[in-house]
Amino acid sequence: MTGAARTPQTARGRAGRLRSPARRRLRRLQLRLTLAYTLITLAGVSALSWMVIRTDERSWRAAAYDEMDQRAAVSTSLIYYTDDGLQLDGLYDDEATRGAPRVRVLHAAPGGALRLVFTSPGPAQPAVAEDRLAALARTAMDRDDTVRTEAPDSRGAAAYLLARPFHHDETQEVRGAVVVVGDPSQWMAEHRRLAASVLVGAGLLTALAAATGHLLSGRSLRPAWQSLEAQERILADAAHELRTPVAVMRSSVDVAGTDPRGPGPHLPRIRRATERLTDVVDNVLTRGRLQAAGPDLRAVPLRLDQLVEQACEELAAGPHVLTTSLDASVVTADPALVRIAVRNLLDNAVRHGATPAPASAAGRAEVHVMVRGATVAVADRGPGIAAADLPALTERFRSPGGGTGIGLSLVSEIAAAHGGDLTADLRPGGGTLVRLSLGPGDPGPAHAGGPTRF
Repeated sequence: MTGAARTPQTARGRAGRLRSPARRRLRRLQLRLTLAYTLITLAGVSALSWMVIRTDERSWRAAAYDEMDQRAAVSTSLIYYTDDGLQLDGLYDDEATRGAPRVRVLHAAPGGALRLVFTSPGPAQPAVAEDRLAALARTAMDRDDTVRTEAPDSRGAAAYLLARPFHHDETQEVRGAVVVVGDPSQWMAEHRRLAASVLVGAGLLTALAAATGHLLSGRSLRPAWQSLEAQERILADAAHELRTPVAVMRSSVDVAGTDPRGPGPHLPRIRRATERLTDVVDNVLTRGRLQAAGPDLRAVPLRLDQLVEQACEELAAGPHVLTTSLDASVVTADPALVRIAVRNLLDNAVRHGATPAPASAAGRAEVHVMVRGATVAVADRGPGIAAADLPALTERFRSPGGGTGIGLSLVSEIAAAHGGDLTADLRPGGGTLVRLSLGPGDPGPAHAGGPTRF
């Protein structure tokens, strides 16, 4: 088994995921879902905020007019008539005619014209034109009812106006009107503070909804994300792995077609390419099954030693030395996946475990296979790798020298699917010892006497 380049795979894997077409497509879909969720939330929050602000504005407006109406009612009750005419002395001493809103009394002269006879002390603003106040007072007198309206003051700002008619004590004729001028800014300051609070809260709620929508859409798309990536990996594995054996078969057929000896001498090479093609298809399909099934494995009680023995018998022929030391062991595992994993370990050891020259058996792989409990160990006398180099070897397409490219990567995934792992260490005297652990199992009577050792 040969060493591989020691380039860390973490950064490369992360960059590959970011460049993945599946991730880009689903990222765009996630952003669209987040945008849609945010816009819907924004529309709902905006409508609710508008209703709250509008309702509060109406509430403050109604409260302002209620206060103005109370001042007008008290003022009209303080106006009375004597033989000397209109009496307003009660207005000067009452709290209802002091401060804001300001109270004004307009009285109808004998000719019918309205003249201002009383103005309460208070702020100069808002200042409304006298003709507008007279027109409002006349309207209240004609209707014999309270009239409310809004009008611009001298600054162009809005002012609240309320006119209430008063009557002669004896004749009960309408003789004038009390006009109250209110400043909306007194009440609207609180309204503006509420509106600002509502808008800030709506913005924060929309931002929170956007973040929550982004998180939830990402979680909901994760299965599709993983499925698309699994499909892309399978296609990439197939394209990468099938290229070499297909090229070998095609070149062999082309050469055989022009060889005067006929196709016979080329059949072994074509057969090896065919076997290689079969292994590649099995590995790719197994990876696809692992990625699709996830934790749902077809786990059954399995005699691990017998399965490894069968795999070794299938690989017995060839220019290599294969020895075994198999203890009886029962594990709960998926037989098809374990068979693929063991075969890939053996294939890797045979291909890359040749003893380096100079040696008496140079060029020939010496492989020893052991089973202890739930662990399968494959040892060779190749150049050797350390545990720190194993992550690079288990990366897809990182097995050089004619390896499967996904062999050890697939073995690592099969081990993880069974709750185990894949480890590697240097052997004393040269070579590599790779352990495939499938989790706890029943080691059987042959292993009942002592600790596991390789």
